[in-house]
Amino acid sequence: MCRHFLDEIDHLAAVLDQLDQRITALLTRLGRDEAVEDPDSVPGIGPAGAQIILAETGGDMAQFATAGHLASWIGVCPGMNESAGVTKSARPRNGNSDLKRLPGAAAMAVTRNKDCYLGAYYRRIAARRGRQRALIAVMHKLAVAIWHILRDKARHQGSGADYFTRRDPERAMRRMTKGANRLGLTVRFGPLTATA
Repeated sequence: MCRHFLDEIDHLAAVLDQLDQRITALLTRLGRDEAVEDPDSVPGIGPAGAQIILAETGGDMAQFATAGHLASWIGVCPGMNESAGVTKSARPRNGNSDLKRLPGAAAMAVTRNKDCYLGAYYRRIAARRGRQRALIAVMHKLAVAIWHILRDKARHQGSGADYFTRRDPERAMRRMTKGANRLGLTVRFGPLTATA
């Protein structure tokens, strides 16, 4: 039985290799092989994910006027439904189910990364709004990044995990001071001095 299952695994691996070669050949023939490398630069999205994005969207962002339109089409843009002070459901719409799985998997992968902007963004939102809403927010950021990459035909440039600290250093210092004060400590900030 073990030999039978191992032979079956080898057969399926060979079929997958043939399909990958065929997809690569089709993308090359259509002139889209270099377009796969651009979405592949987004954290959490690999070459197979880039191929799915190109297959579902066609790679042409002219049909989506803004990044919000693409996020809405995918179904990763939660709404705000409030009337007379009553907040109703703000669930994201269904969208393209084939493409919606990709940002979801990429968002789950990127939230575990401590060295990228999207991981820091997830932790920042999750602390205030909860994990599920933070995951949807990261999925929305990924959809926006995909739109910009395919429209501008450029690679993704990560902002880094320290983006929020660099953006507002005074806020980061206030947060550290409050944390130290809660522990009964005082903190003084001063410039670094060069040592020989």
